[in-house]
Amino acid sequence: MALKIRLARAGSKKRPYYHVVVADARSPRDGRFIEALGSWNPLLPKDGERVKVDADRVKHWLSHGAQPTDRVLRFLDEAGIAKREARSNPNKALPGKKAQERSALLKKAQEDAAAAAAAATAAPAEAATAE
Repeated sequence: MALKIRLARAGSKKRPYYHVVVADARSPRDGRFIEALGSWNPLLPKDGERVKVDADRVKHWLSHGAQPTDRVLRFLDEAGIAKREARSNPNKALPGKKAQERSALLKKAQEDAAAAAAAATAAPAEAATAE
């Protein structure tokens, strides 16, 4: 049986509150779970008691093969219980293909306009020297 340490949503509409639980990976998000390990209230400020986790029970379940989800692993990393490797996606911040094409066209148009302006200012200067 594959175990997950994950979040189960509680709270009312627009007022989320999550329980950190150990559950079978096949059970639904808010369905049956084995044990509640803590809670997370995202509405509280980040410097307050936003995340509460029972560290001993989490270590117990990790030693028994439970896999934390990415969000729970972030909480465990902050608490110093488990280590989360930083992910690197250097292409995430790049604009999409169409946006890159548009910016290339805009840059080319600006270069053409600058070249035309330089040629226009150079032409009267040449005419003045020819006289």
